[in-house]
Amino acid sequence: MTDSKYFTTTKKGEIYELKADLNSDKKEKKKEAVKKVIASMTVGKDVSSLFPDVVNCMQTDNLELKKLVYLYLMNYAKSQPDMAIMAVNTFVKDCEDTNPLIRALAVRTMGCIRVDKITAYLCDPLRKCLKDEDPYVQKTAAVCVAKLYDINPQLVEDQGFIDQLRDLLTASNPMVVANAVAALSEINDASPSGTTLFDLNAQTINKLLTALNECTEWGQIFILDSLSNYTPKDDREAQSICERVTPRLAHANAAVVLSAVKVLMKFMEMMPVDSEYLTTLTRKLAPPLVTLLSAEPEVQYVALRNINLIVQKRPEILKQEMKVFFVKYNDPIYVKLEKLDIMIRLAAQGNIAQVLAELKEYATEVDVDFVRKSVRAIGRCAIKIEQSAERCVSTLLDLIQTKVNYVVQEAIVVIKDIFRKYPNKYESIIATLCENLDTLDEPEARASMIWIIGEYAERIDNADELLESFLEGFHDENTQVQLQLLTAIVKLFLKRPTDTQELVQQVLSLATQDSDNPDLRDRGYIYWRLLSTDPAAAKDVVLANKPLISEETDLIEPTLLDELICYIGSLASVYHKPPSAFVEGRNATRRVLPTRAPGSGSTSPESETAAAVVPQAPQVIPQASQGQSDLIGDLLGMDLGPPASAPSAFGGAPAGFGAAPAGFGAAPAGFGASPAGFGASPAGFGGAPMQAQPEMSAGLDLLGGGLDSLIGGGGMSQPAPQPMMGGGNMGALGDIFSLASGPGLATGMYVEPKTVWLPAAKGKGLEVSGTFGRRQGQVFMDMTFTNKAMQQMSQFAIQLNKNSFGLVPASPLSIASPLNMNQTLDVSLPLNTNGPVQRMDPINSLQVAVKNNIDVLYFSSPIPLHALFVETGEMEGMNEQDRSKGKRK
Repeated sequence: MTDSKYFTTTKKGEIYELKADLNSDKKEKKKEAVKKVIASMTVGKDVSSLFPDVVNCMQTDNLELKKLVYLYLMNYAKSQPDMAIMAVNTFVKDCEDTNPLIRALAVRTMGCIRVDKITAYLCDPLRKCLKDEDPYVQKTAAVCVAKLYDINPQLVEDQGFIDQLRDLLTASNPMVVANAVAALSEINDASPSGTTLFDLNAQTINKLLTALNECTEWGQIFILDSLSNYTPKDDREAQSICERVTPRLAHANAAVVLSAVKVLMKFMEMMPVDSEYLTTLTRKLAPPLVTLLSAEPEVQYVALRNINLIVQKRPEILKQEMKVFFVKYNDPIYVKLEKLDIMIRLAAQGNIAQVLAELKEYATEVDVDFVRKSVRAIGRCAIKIEQSAERCVSTLLDLIQTKVNYVVQEAIVVIKDIFRKYPNKYESIIATLCENLDTLDEPEARASMIWIIGEYAERIDNADELLESFLEGFHDENTQVQLQLLTAIVKLFLKRPTDTQELVQQVLSLATQDSDNPDLRDRGYIYWRLLSTDPAAAKDVVLANKPLISEETDLIEPTLLDELICYIGSLASVYHKPPSAFVEGRNATRRVLPTRAPGSGSTSPESETAAAVVPQAPQVIPQASQGQSDLIGDLLGMDLGPPASAPSAFGGAPAGFGAAPAGFGAAPAGFGASPAGFGASPAGFGGAPMQAQPEMSAGLDLLGGGLDSLIGGGGMSQPAPQPMMGGGNMGALGDIFSLASGPGLATGMYVEPKTVWLPAAKGKGLEVSGTFGRRQGQVFMDMTFTNKAMQQMSQFAIQLNKNSFGLVPASPLSIASPLNMNQTLDVSLPLNTNGPVQRMDPINSLQVAVKNNIDVLYFSSPIPLHALFVETGEMEGMNEQDRSKGKRK
């Protein structure tokens, strides 16, 4: 008979019968009673009153009975801590039993009983079991250390258990090694200090790789995770490790496969780009990833989320495997959507016909959400692959002809994006779009259609009638539609002012007087003042050329992507978020991919701290010391553009209405003022040059004239002529060391290696690294600009704060062309020492503001003093009187 009989409904008063049976002299009766107790406990009955009687049953040689009693103890020890102490002697005795199964069972149970009073008695038995001759007992004891650390970390450290775990890494049994690695990893993750518990070296790595082939699948996962935290000394060692890890790709367990992929993806970063082995490895990675897609849907989804990361990092791995991502009719919706996303990422000129045929088929499915995503995917393909844009537009028009409401609306939304990407190319289809105007009921689709009408109003004869039809129910529209309608009618007025004046007055009145929405009201006021003050400026602002959109906007930011690659096979790779975003206590740690440059061979097994990711660079505008708070405050709130020339018409409305300073295109210079600095032509930043102001504001004094002087060239004092190098007092010494000639010194001057001054995380995607040097009698600021953002960067300018040595740029920052995504550019900026002087703390601190089309970015960098010394050995700026004083002293 099976054990199911123990779970049948029990009669009243059974507890008393069980108590009697537990104290019976007959072993079989005892075992039956304990089984009934466990069954009652399993179905939720309170049998804690039998605790003393069950504990008495521990004194037995029957392994099955002992397991049942231990199970009961683990469940009720927390609620009966004082009585649980009664079992300690039996535990200690069982840890010295001749049967290894009983020894392991005892130490495992003691580790699971989370009672502080018992943990103190656990130390001696645990120490013996860690040195046990039987590997089964050792591997159980290794896991028990991790459990004990969770209860009492200080006790584990004081008792030296971590050192014993490190010793187990050299054990002969692979399962012992795997469990030791697992325990150390678990302890390291739980450690509040984040310090690494063991260093991996070549010998340990070899031992782990040997154990990898023989331990269980979960042991393999722990070992592979530890391997992924090791940084090889060079690409040869990385290749050697990859060769021994590659067989794990054929494992039946998906977790082992993903862990192996993680190790290979990380070590591939160290191999030369043109390496033949790298090409071979790329080919080997595709089949296991494809095989994961034949598993059950839940595993498929996890695999697809990881593949999404892999495709963004190395699209060449799966570029030939497009067909496996085609959606099946019986796929769950979450799998379908993920496959769709990967299809777009893999879409290229060679396979676009195949992809479009699939997407068009998906657009006829019954699942509305999936159909919408499919239509949007066609638009993304058009934006991504310019050569196929026409074919994509044709496909969208075919879908519009189906007259399916939600298909038509999604198609209009993506066509608006296509117009943004390819202006003046596909406007012939506008008439077809206008035919479906009456069927639009979703805010995003209505807003997109309004944008198209406003943007191409000069090509649509009845544009005013179309927009007026939307205006009839203005207050019932979504905010998104209202804002778009306001802008579209203003565009129409600027293009056709004669017959739309009444329409624009009507919409401005609705937006400013009848609306409670602050965004809509503010935009209405801005347009109103622009149109009434300077229509020409309004035209420049509202009808300015817009930046082209990019399909890659949904890509994960490069630094985050590199971090997520290090977490392949974990929850972080499914959420596409670093662990610190959803796990408490992980904010100080992050993992990074190794670089191709050879590094040191010894690394920590766990994640490196965030501080180690970037070299020790100066913090961005450090906290001010005493006496400097006003200087730092002024720098952070500096007005980088010239003040408005006209007073505010609103009596107290601040110049530079809005949050951003005037001159940065975020707000007009005041409602009554001329709209200098608003929209497409910000004052001093690449727009039409403004008249020079007779006075500078207090904010400009700090930076000696503002950034406009750098771009326009006006207002910047000419660099002072540099004295001839060498000089007469150098004598023969100058000739010996070629100091009398300028170029001779340039090769011998020491230049510090470049360090990161502004990390990309703080620079909104712009990374600035640099150093200072001296060449031919002048100080140079040598910088490397790297664009790690998802858009182009342009309109660069630089400004130095007042500093201890009066350093100012001798010429504007010269970056002629835009800095594209992932592009790096080296720039040398000559510096003069004739600027305003203010003592800094530390004295060699230099505060810098770099401006581009995204924002103004602040950082500081230390000036090496040797770069300031002229070839005569004197500080720059000393005159003859100073020199004579120095000689008299």
